[in-house]
Amino acid sequence: MSNRDLFAAARDEVKRTNAPLPARMRPRTLDEVIGQRHLLAPGAAFRSMVEAGRLGSIILWGPPGTGKTTLARVAATTSGGSFEALSATSAGVKDVREVLASAEARLGEGRGQTILFLDEIHRFTKAQQDALLPGVEDGTVTLIGATTENPFFEVNSPLISRATVFRTEALSPAEVGELIQAAFDDAMRGIVGVTITDEAREAVASRVGGDARLALNTIEVAAAIVAGRGEASIDIDVVEEALQRRIIRYDRAGDRHYDVISAFIKSLRGSDPDAAVYWLQTMIEAGEDPKFIARRMVVFASEDVGLADANALAIASHAFRAVEVVGLPEANYAMTHATLYLALAPKSDSVKTSLAASRELVESDHVGEVPAHLRSGATDGDRGFGFGVGYQYPHSDPRAVVEQTYLPDSVVERTLYLPKRVGAETELAERLEKIDKILGKPTRL
Repeated sequence: MSNRDLFAAARDEVKRTNAPLPARMRPRTLDEVIGQRHLLAPGAAFRSMVEAGRLGSIILWGPPGTGKTTLARVAATTSGGSFEALSATSAGVKDVREVLASAEARLGEGRGQTILFLDEIHRFTKAQQDALLPGVEDGTVTLIGATTENPFFEVNSPLISRATVFRTEALSPAEVGELIQAAFDDAMRGIVGVTITDEAREAVASRVGGDARLALNTIEVAAAIVAGRGEASIDIDVVEEALQRRIIRYDRAGDRHYDVISAFIKSLRGSDPDAAVYWLQTMIEAGEDPKFIARRMVVFASEDVGLADANALAIASHAFRAVEVVGLPEANYAMTHATLYLALAPKSDSVKTSLAASRELVESDHVGEVPAHLRSGATDGDRGFGFGVGYQYPHSDPRAVVEQTYLPDSVVERTLYLPKRVGAETELAERLEKIDKILGKPTRL
């Protein structure tokens, strides 16, 4: 080991000793990592590549505190490579070139491969990302990029094509609880002289949204609070102080989970924006999966607002996309935006009733033959059987509607959509009334 590497090792040890709890408790081997079983289980692609020393350049994509830096460091240690770290928030092209030059020198001296960990790679400009390409392409460095943003949108295509993307997932409350307990069990690196109650541990585990870093930071603050008071145990009140926000009594696997989401949906349906945002924040503050809430809003937009305000579906879908791309806490703005919009939108369940009626009819009508004039008449043979013959092209009529049947003969008299005269659907109902007269259909209302 060179003098430079010895100095770096000594420097890192000093940093580790004085580091915050998340850094001190950073796993040293793949087996010490808690969570990410889809990456680390025996036979998983990521684990196999690391253990075989054939990692190649990768991009780790996932929420904050899910172990992206840890996986990069463990990969470097396991594969025997030298580890270099840069953050895209502060590094520039000059820093990248210096790392590439050092990596090339290390290879030339027979000191092995260099693994470059680039945190928040999505913050690099195109020019900065392009500066990485030569070193990645010729194997001078093995790149491990970390990002909370979708790399397929934020990272240049040439770099993406030279890397394997692995997704890290938020830890489950059980995994966070295991991580917290490990910090109290480790006398060398963890918290000593203080214990934590089961209730407090579970409260932290359910409140940090699967963020391991936040969980460890929280219990370190809580430990400092009780030590300063001369106490020996962290209880739920101390955890509340450490988190700086009240812990909501909420069981994601129990009845209250279903009761609160039910209250949320019924408040939206009842057009009460105050109640809707109250229940929304109750769920978010309690650590409910934001994607679960956003999915319910997307369903609600069609089921309960429907054509009374067709924009509702777009607003709800955009909120779901914000949860995916931005994540909490920032995505809370989009979720609150969508919640208020859905609560205030006019309500119609005609999409729901139309869906149910059409599904029931399809399941009960086993004849359902496509009328001959609606069938494809692409060939002379088809037309010889009458397929496509007699079909009237609506655009040939100035009204863009012509008298013609579109349902199978067996159900031609059935009505499956009943518009409600509310919101924007009022205009659709009036338009449909005119269309029905041209088509010769019976009155709907």
